[in-house]
Amino acid sequence: MSSHTLKPRSGVGPSLLSPTRALALAAAGMSLIAVCYGLARFAYGLFVPAFRESFALDASATGVIASGSYVAYCAGILTATLATPWWGARRTAVLAGVLATLGTALIALTPGVVLLVAGVLLAGASTGLASPPLAHAIARRVHPGARNRLQTVVNAGTGLGVLVSGPVALLAGEHWRVAWWVFAGAAALVTAWAAVAVPSGPRRAAAGVPVPRRAPPGGGRPPAGAAHLLLAAAVVGGSSAATWTFGPDLLTSDGGHGQAFATLAWIVLGACGLLGAVTGDATQRFGLRTVWACSLVALGAATAVLAAAPQDPVVALLAHEAFGGVYIVLTGVLLLWGAQVFGREPARGVGLAFLFLALGQGGAAPLLGVLADQAGLPAAFWAASGIALLGLLVPAGGQAPNRSAGVRGSTTGWPSSGSGTTSASSP
Repeated sequence: MSSHTLKPRSGVGPSLLSPTRALALAAAGMSLIAVCYGLARFAYGLFVPAFRESFALDASATGVIASGSYVAYCAGILTATLATPWWGARRTAVLAGVLATLGTALIALTPGVVLLVAGVLLAGASTGLASPPLAHAIARRVHPGARNRLQTVVNAGTGLGVLVSGPVALLAGEHWRVAWWVFAGAAALVTAWAAVAVPSGPRRAAAGVPVPRRAPPGGGRPPAGAAHLLLAAAVVGGSSAATWTFGPDLLTSDGGHGQAFATLAWIVLGACGLLGAVTGDATQRFGLRTVWACSLVALGAATAVLAAAPQDPVVALLAHEAFGGVYIVLTGVLLLWGAQVFGREPARGVGLAFLFLALGQGGAAPLLGVLADQAGLPAAFWAASGIALLGLLVPAGGQAPNRSAGVRGSTTGWPSSGSGTTSASSP
């Protein structure tokens, strides 16, 4: 047996990656998510105060620009969802990294609002392209017992990116363009890594990989549970838009804190986002429904606390801690939920879930910006908190994954010596 792959049984699917290569895929994937989400996309919120000062923007304008990022994200998601099975995970992931590099570089050199918007759009598109190919690669090339864990570890890369963006912003100080050049350099390096670590090969070219069955007559209907999944994703997007877009602005304006404190809160948010890596284990132990409900309540509470007491430094930091952790948990739940509902096409399930997440964020950001201009930033945060609590009305689908699925005689998630392996084509 090759040291790089585990051969599938009966030639049913593509070769499974060895534990070493699967971990390399997870590390590169987590880094790609970090630069696309944490740097190219969500770092925009961290620099909103600087952008407002440099380009004379009000809250409505910054909300509209953020909304443009979400629209570009939607376009990227649709492209990745359709293209990944045919282009292969590697090509799609590399394209995501290239757009992240170009978008962050354009923001760094922009002389005015027009190029700023162009850079934000490119960066937003990169984010949409990143998740589906990574989810596809893990679902089809990693041993079933380790898939959920690696999926949510990769997803936690958002927290890593946010964590990294904070210190860079602090070191750059008033020279915010320097920070964006650093982001562009990091994106370029990670893109090169993804080109090596992410498996290549479109679905059709992989010998023995089954193509999803044709829809039944009169079909084309979405699978059971899809409507609840997509509504849930939109709720997470709408309820998180205030903090991602206006969080630092709230702390420096209504909270009366300096930019250094706002950046510290952003770092805390990112660090706690890394806790989202445990989502796979949490859903396995407590079930998807329980993790979904508890995380929504926590997200709503954290957003409400920010609205109520932005001037209290301890409260503000604790709220950012809670938000960072539960947001990544919620996106991890959506990732696993999407892969369950669209079992034979994981890229499609994850892509649609994250598409509706972005639609929720993109729809809410400009509306919350208008509300902030009319009634103040805290009002926007109260509204976002209410959206989160409304999400409790959406029933989460699916049971906790079977801990022993695809694993016989192993407690590590990898096949023990002499055990059979199952095909990577059956998530």
